Amino acid sequence: MRGTRWMAQAVGVALFAALALTFVVQVGARLVFSRPLPWTDELAVLLYLASVLWAGALLVPWREHVAMDLAYTGAPRGARRAMVFVGGAAVAGLAVAAAPATLDYLLDLRRDTTPVLGWSLALVYAPFALLLAAMALRGAGVALDALRGRLPEDGSGAAQPGGPPAAAPPHAP
Repeated sequence: MRGTRWMAQAVGVALFAALALTFVVQVGARLVFSRPLPWTDELAVLLYLASVLWAGALLVPWREHVAMDLAYTGAPRGARRAMVFVGGAAVAGLAVAAAPATLDYLLDLRRDTTPVLGWSLALVYAPFALLLAAMALRGAGVALDALRGRLPEDGSGAAQPGGPPAAAPPHAP
């Protein structure tokens, strides 16, 4: 699992490095040579989109995704387990429900291309399908973990795929 996580991180770093390099080329062409390169604008947007969707699908731990934790933090463990179960099941269910329409739309986008580079929009938005699949699997895993008594803050299970276990909280004397 660590090798898979390392590969996902390496792809994320490569996407971001390519974005940074594209930005440097863009600024250099525009400011140093006074010759803007239209492809750099488009490539920067595409790389940003890909890096955000890639990270959201494979790198961001469950507990780091957007959450409303005002009620969660003060709730007893049993109530937190119920909240995590409902939240994980809802995310998984919504991702699965959205999958057919998303795939249909991606297939429909095969005939459209980006304006400058001419890349298929199906390829451009394919990471969104990866994000949906990952969120469905992780949501289901988190919901199952909650049924087994594990919470995301415990640092194990589906909430943190491939990551090291979180340190145990210190015990009161």
